[in-house]
Amino acid sequence: MNAPVATTADGLRGSFRAWWTMLAICLEDRLAYRGDFALGTLMRFLPIVTQVFLWTAVFAATTRADIAGYSREDIVAYYLLTMLTRAFSSMPGLAGGISRSIRDGSVKKYLVQPVDYVGFLLAARIAHKLVYYAVAFLPFALVFFLCREFFPPPPDAATIAAFLLALVLSFLLGFFMEATLGMLGFWILETSSIVFAYMLVQYLLSGHMFPIDMLAGISLGGGVSLADVVRWLPFEYTAYFPAAIWLGKVRGWALVRDLAVAAAWVLVMIGACRLAWRRGTRRYSAFGG
Repeated sequence: MNAPVATTADGLRGSFRAWWTMLAICLEDRLAYRGDFALGTLMRFLPIVTQVFLWTAVFAATTRADIAGYSREDIVAYYLLTMLTRAFSSMPGLAGGISRSIRDGSVKKYLVQPVDYVGFLLAARIAHKLVYYAVAFLPFALVFFLCREFFPPPPDAATIAAFLLALVLSFLLGFFMEATLGMLGFWILETSSIVFAYMLVQYLLSGHMFPIDMLAGISLGGGVSLADVVRWLPFEYTAYFPAAIWLGKVRGWALVRDLAVAAAWVLVMIGACRLAWRRGTRRYSAFGG
């Protein structure tokens, strides 16, 4: 009676060891490009300088103290926080890499080896983020310190915990959304235009370009605003949501509800990604080297 339980436990331990080995290998690979990470980190901070000048000019041209509930200081803090969030949720090259591996046939090695392709990709991205933040920690800390006057007082411990959880959810959501997009390569030969359209929509609706609250003034009729529609989509949880938590824009039961919605979207995209992989591999005919 105990044999099936022992077999299942051994299988789980074996899977965990395999995944941990993949993560270690990916970390070693990423550490070979420390200079590239450092340069990329520095380049990330250049757009925030433009945003500071832009919103300074916007507020100088109006007599209003705030726009959609955001003061000039709030806006600068918001952009710094979304830059941090996007560093978690952005997955450069993931969808294109999956599609390319399907097209050139290199994905077939994951069909004959005891390695889960999606698990391997997830380990590679976790390794990427760990190395990135190990390199980027000091530049991020310096910029946030220099811009500390734009931020409100630090929130309480519960809010900080919710913020960190939202960052983890943004990473998982960003990964599985792009991985699912890459799986379209099983059905479509060239996905670059679809990926480009997705990135454009994601940039506009995630809150990375401007806070989603600013869409509340655009009415679609029937008492429904554009912001109401956008909030039904998963994009805001990849940029806007963590920043809004830190700035106190989402509190109480609304915060609990939105965390639950973000987690639900993660589960939906995990299911979509796994389904696309299973359906795609069933119809796939391997070719190439």
